[in-house]
Amino acid sequence: MTAFRFMGGTGMDNRPPTDWHIWFDDFHDYAATDWIITTTEGGSGSASEAVASAKDGILVITNDNADNDKDCFQWAGVDAAAVVETWKFVSGIPLYFGARFKVNEVIQSDFTMGLYTTNTDPTAGVVDGIFFRKDDGDTDIDFVVTKDSATGGVAAAAATAVADTYMVLEFYYDGSSSYIVAYKDGAPIASIPITYAPDNEELAISFHIQQGEATNVKIMSVDWIKVGQLRGT
Repeated sequence: MTAFRFMGGTGMDNRPPTDWHIWFDDFHDYAATDWIITTTEGGSGSASEAVASAKDGILVITNDNADNDKDCFQWAGVDAAAVVETWKFVSGIPLYFGARFKVNEVIQSDFTMGLYTTNTDPTAGVVDGIFFRKDDGDTDIDFVVTKDSATGGVAAAAATAVADTYMVLEFYYDGSSSYIVAYKDGAPIASIPITYAPDNEELAISFHIQQGEATNVKIMSVDWIKVGQLRGT
């Protein structure tokens, strides 16, 4: 199987754009009011989030420097009144998620990236979601598909994170197979049966970065995030 390309080179791209519900952010600008941000700042400084003066548009998220300090993001639209859950896994309806990002240090750090329900602390567990996860103390990237906190839909150590190196993590459900397939840098790394998918809950665009130690401030740099789903019931 070759990697799914959301823009260019697939049959999907020949469809009229209105057939698809599409969200894309290239982070040429950033407004904190577009997100519900849950921040833990137990260290000697403060967390920060800002677009860097860098080619292509990069959102740079810098933690405070205490162990377990974190910055958690969930999409809220323009008013940030509440998390907005606008994606839902539906059997027979294609769904795509992708993101290009890096973390400056990948052993003593935690991160998630993907779609899940409203959650102020994803390290404490995600009830419903489809997402990538890296835990503190290793470089393993897990691919997680969970409904009602079920634990069976996890492809542990599906890929490896490399310090300060951009990676593209994607997942795709084609609407006809029995699996959701995960990719890293265009290559398939895992597949999980759709029986684990959270098909009874809407999901929000979500990610976070967390300290795994009280030194070496962890920094996540996000180049882009893209989500698309064929319209339908």
